[in-house]
Amino acid sequence: MVNLDLEPLSLPGLELKRPIIIAGPCSAETEEQVLETARQVAAQGVKLFRAGIWKPRTRPGAFEGVGSIGLPWLKRVKEETGLFVGTEVATGHHVYEALKHGIDILWIGARTSANPFAVQEVADALQGVNIPVLVKNPVNPDLELWIGAIERVNRAGVKKIAAIHRGFSSIDKSEYRNHPQWQIPIELRRRVPNLPIITDPSHITGKRELLFDVMQEAMDLNFDGLIIESHMCPEKAWSDASQQCTPVQLKEMLDKLVIRHHNIGDTPRVTLDQLRKKIDSLDVKLLELMKERMAVSEAIGKYKYENNITILQTRRYDEVMKDRIEKAAKYNLDNEFVEKMFEIIHEESIHRQSIVMNKDLGQK
Repeated sequence: MVNLDLEPLSLPGLELKRPIIIAGPCSAETEEQVLETARQVAAQGVKLFRAGIWKPRTRPGAFEGVGSIGLPWLKRVKEETGLFVGTEVATGHHVYEALKHGIDILWIGARTSANPFAVQEVADALQGVNIPVLVKNPVNPDLELWIGAIERVNRAGVKKIAAIHRGFSSIDKSEYRNHPQWQIPIELRRRVPNLPIITDPSHITGKRELLFDVMQEAMDLNFDGLIIESHMCPEKAWSDASQQCTPVQLKEMLDKLVIRHHNIGDTPRVTLDQLRKKIDSLDVKLLELMKERMAVSEAIGKYKYENNITILQTRRYDEVMKDRIEKAAKYNLDNEFVEKMFEIIHEESIHRQSIVMNKDLGQK
């Protein structure tokens, strides 16, 4: 359990209750685009407006945001629509500029949260400030790094903190831009039960047609809110066009959301859905490990074939079974269960080796 000195999320005159909805364009592009999108977002009943002023991009040459000249645009949004406004910060200079222009909410992006030095610079600039600060998960699935970034901000005196779950990079092919890996924010909830978690379906999916399912999943897991990229004309957006929706489309999805509540007292607890999601994730890891193990079995089969060695090595099998059962006891696993499991694994390993060793026979 991680102990943080936290306060409930709030803004002047507005208590942020579940589900917290933050919406606005990926990037502030022009003053007209920002103001018109803000008007449309406000018309849908959303109270919190987001827009990227500084945009860390993967490669040089991409649009990296308009910079500080866009901050007065957000100030106009506040004055003309009454919306609270937020933007991403990655350096101490960003923090100073944003605060100077009255930005209400700041968030630390995934690339920044992966760098403790960068997070510390932002945290140092936040000394004496207690506006809501949201911390996105690092690009890679590293829970300790995520918690460490949150702790750095909290130690700077910021008490209104939330985590943003925006998914994780993966070399595996997926329908998502960033794999949600739900078990990681679920474990964060277990480790820091009083920390609000806001899901970012835009960066998880990378596609507007997939947004709703991730939004609903986050609500089913009892997470606290959603931060969604919404643009008045997504197809003309200067960045991340495919993952942005119009404010009207956003409202349609929000109206469809089923918000489930359960009486669990004052302390958040792990729900059945959260535990099942963790089981699903662990099962995938088991399958990945089994795939890796069978690849090694096939390599062993190739070695035996090239060296004219028989498949079954009884002595080795007996040693493996004895060792695994002894180790299982340390993990409080039943001997009979472990023995049956490794019998099945061994049977499949023999099968794989047999295919390798007899491949030439099948060609004759």
